[in-house]
Amino acid sequence: MKHVIMLVTALFCLNFTAAVHAEQPQPSDYAKFGRIATAVIKEDYPGQALKDYKYQGRQKIDEGKLADNFEFTVQDNGKEKKVIVKVIHDLDNEKILNIAVNEQP
Repeated sequence: MKHVIMLVTALFCLNFTAAVHAEQPQPSDYAKFGRIATAVIKEDYPGQALKDYKYQGRQKIDEGKLADNFEFTVQDNGKEKKVIVKVIHDLDNEKILNIAVNEQP
């Protein structure tokens, strides 16, 4: 009986760990959207140096919709600007629903 309890406990822990790990976005999950965000920044700031890029994380908007946030540091006419790009996409088919670009003060 003791072995059965230990086995069930171990399986529960492994299952819980896998579930928590599965909710964290993997680099391949957001890499596609990072490339899209970079392309948008290069389009919005043509000829300006892209100095830094940071993945800010993922937000669940509602069932089936996620938002990946990216922070860029752009050298715009000699001044550094922080720009946030939010890519909202459908979880099921990975299609982009909206892209928002906001300069930070």
